[in-house]
Amino acid sequence: MSLILKNISKTYRQGEVEIPVLVNLNAEIEPVEVVSIVGQSGSGKSTLLSILAGLERANSGEILVDSVNLANLTERALTLFRAQNISIVFQQYHLIAHLTALENVMIALEILKIEKPKQRAEEALLELGMGHRLNHFPNQLSGGECQRVAIARALVMKPKILLADEPSGNLDIQTGEKVMDVFFSVVRRHKITTILVTHSDLLADKCDRILRLEQGQLRQS
Repeated sequence: MSLILKNISKTYRQGEVEIPVLVNLNAEIEPVEVVSIVGQSGSGKSTLLSILAGLERANSGEILVDSVNLANLTERALTLFRAQNISIVFQQYHLIAHLTALENVMIALEILKIEKPKQRAEEALLELGMGHRLNHFPNQLSGGECQRVAIARALVMKPKILLADEPSGNLDIQTGEKVMDVFFSVVRRHKITTILVTHSDLLADKCDRILRLEQGQLRQS
């Protein structure tokens, strides 16, 4: 899926003061492109990702996913569109403590009544190198293993667009590199349009293109 951002603006209010975060931001992401967004802390990277995911609304502007303008969707329609097309990987793993790795990956499939949830979840975990940890709980897994489960949970939905917010941020450098090597391999194998927010130049350099968020706008880096 292609992704076009037209004149996206977002402000937050602190008391009587409005603080601009995104200012008439424009960008175009090609289908199956893997793009990184870099920028200083507080530049609005996570805010932009939340808007792309439909978790937040921009104050103005348009987000076109293929021919669908997310700004025109009702909350219910946006939730359905996100479930069918967009997955998110966060810095925090957000795994459910009392569910096994397999069950954590299965749960969204079961909620949406998608066929063969166990088989699909097993396949996703196997692809992430977690076939030997299917029945382990989050507190029995390392940080790198928890993030692999979180990535499998995102990919099992077969998204058209994958958004990742500092996915290696909680991992040491060596573990992060291993996990992200698998991440890039899988998203490219499945030809998923991917937007990766990162502070790591190493990860950014592995993407097809780097965009820098400065003064509320995206610029080619």
